[in-house]
Amino acid sequence: MNIKRVMIVGTMVVAMSFGGTNWGKLTVSASPIAKWSNTSVADNDELLEALNQSSDEELYEALYDGKSLQDIATSHNGNITAVIDLQVAQLTKQLQLRLASGSISEQQFTMQKAELREIVAQSVLTSFSLE
Repeated sequence: MNIKRVMIVGTMVVAMSFGGTNWGKLTVSASPIAKWSNTSVADNDELLEALNQSSDEELYEALYDGKSLQDIATSHNGNITAVIDLQVAQLTKQLQLRLASGSISEQQFTMQKAELREIVAQSVLTSFSLE
């Protein structure tokens, strides 16, 4: 698998995890912090619970420091399978919305949905360093 693709998809997965419920709304922000703060408490709680994190800030700092979701889950006795399931569910919901709006075909939906679990599983292993 192309590492550039993994990094791009991994970034998208993380962004969707934090702001996935807001992607269908009219307000669009390029700032991941602003997008993250707009998510519902329930979505944040599920991710924080799966990663065994105490706060959004703790998770944000760990990601900012270049840790992967796998690293975070491992160091805090989190459940990486729950993180993957949560991200797959959120991405599936986004694909369903795109299918319903007509922006993708049924064939595209089926193909993209079939790849989700593998892409998300690879992305949780990927860490991003800003250095």
